[in-house]
Amino acid sequence: MRSPDPKTFDKTLSTELIRAHAAVLGFDAIGFAEATELSDEKEKLGRWLAEGMHAGMGWMERDPLRRSDPRRVLPGARTVIILLKNYYTPHAHPESSGSGKISRYAWGDDYHDVIGSRLKSLEAFMKVRFPGAETKSSVDTSAVMEKQWAVRAGLGWMGKHSNLITKDLGSWVFIGEILTDLELEYSTETVENHCGTCTACIDACPTDAIVSDYVVDSGRCISYATIESRASLMPEEFAGKLDGWLYGCDICQDVCPWNRFQKVTSEKAFEPRDNEPSLNLDNVLSLTEQSFAERFRGSAMKRAKISGLQRNARSLKDIEG
Repeated sequence: MRSPDPKTFDKTLSTELIRAHAAVLGFDAIGFAEATELSDEKEKLGRWLAEGMHAGMGWMERDPLRRSDPRRVLPGARTVIILLKNYYTPHAHPESSGSGKISRYAWGDDYHDVIGSRLKSLEAFMKVRFPGAETKSSVDTSAVMEKQWAVRAGLGWMGKHSNLITKDLGSWVFIGEILTDLELEYSTETVENHCGTCTACIDACPTDAIVSDYVVDSGRCISYATIESRASLMPEEFAGKLDGWLYGCDICQDVCPWNRFQKVTSEKAFEPRDNEPSLNLDNVLSLTEQSFAERFRGSAMKRAKISGLQRNARSLKDIEG
């Protein structure tokens, strides 16, 4: 099938139709960028990989050209549509011993499922409205550098902690994208970087994972150590530095001044499951393969696997003595 005839295709009207339907689906922001190569970002990624800062995440090394050019993901792509969904909920980790903190993004249902289904709905709308259009959506599961495209689409800037920061919502946002061969109306301005001389995130990181402005060494990051690492034991360099984190870490976002603009999400699926932003460590250690699968079905926390989650729990109990 072929895309709509450019002679009869109204870019402005079509862009606004997509924007309006994205809002109906519950997205909090949307931006459009021309699908070209991210040349500067490609060079930065190459240096980061060459210095081994991806730690054990070997998939980051695969096909770097595909990561920097969306046209290698969807041949013929003309536009990258970036969509944001706020996930902030007004809860706090209890100050109690014997429990481990969960990163805010994993409190509720798996964002891959929540956001992914809505991206599919927007794709379906586009294909009905624009017969013949090609689309490809993803949320954190493809080679597309989502944060960098969000910056290019004028939705925010990259913070020194390497997370996207928006002026309206802070950094508590999930990012999804749709690649399409439709030529839409692109965002003409990017958002100025407002980090300035602030180093709050760098100063607060207990493991010094933010090795320089905008550069995170994954091998030093608590989120990597508690989620992605498949080591049977927690590395010694993290001893005494986990700060109570069982799964992930939010310190660099918690201290960011821009998160004073955080707003409560409209998405109930992101509320803490069983009202638990933290988990009892003994309960984690008593999990079986079956009870783990049942407890974390439909949750992003299944990413750590039972072996990783129980390794983290043992490490926290060792720290507590």
